[in-house]
Amino acid sequence: MPASETASPWGRRIAIVATCLVSLLVCCGLAWWQWDRFTSANGTFQNLGYVLQWPLFGLFPAFMFWRIRKLNQKAQAAPEAPAEKKPEVPAPRPRPDTEVADEDDELAAYNRYLRELNARDQQAAE
Repeated sequence: MPASETASPWGRRIAIVATCLVSLLVCCGLAWWQWDRFTSANGTFQNLGYVLQWPLFGLFPAFMFWRIRKLNQKAQAAPEAPAEKKPEVPAPRPRPDTEVADEDDELAAYNRYLRELNARDQQAAE
């Protein structure tokens, strides 16, 4: 049995929270480093952009953990789907060589033109 199945839910949650905190700390450290680069003599606005981006990257694992929990709660709260659901059969499509009665005149003329072009191509290929 894999270790992930035998681990307690609390142990898994603690590991996820620890990973989120480490991610946030590392990314805040990288933001601080980019701030130092921005305030130095050769700093650019690109460094300032990274200062703003790194904390968001650090918060992303925590957001994903929160979002997955919400989706799991929603899935558990949803009623079970019926076991046998008949697949929907799409309506038959009209054959290309038949006219549809409710077409407008312009569309019917265009379809006739396309059929003529197709017939010419078929004759040229023979």
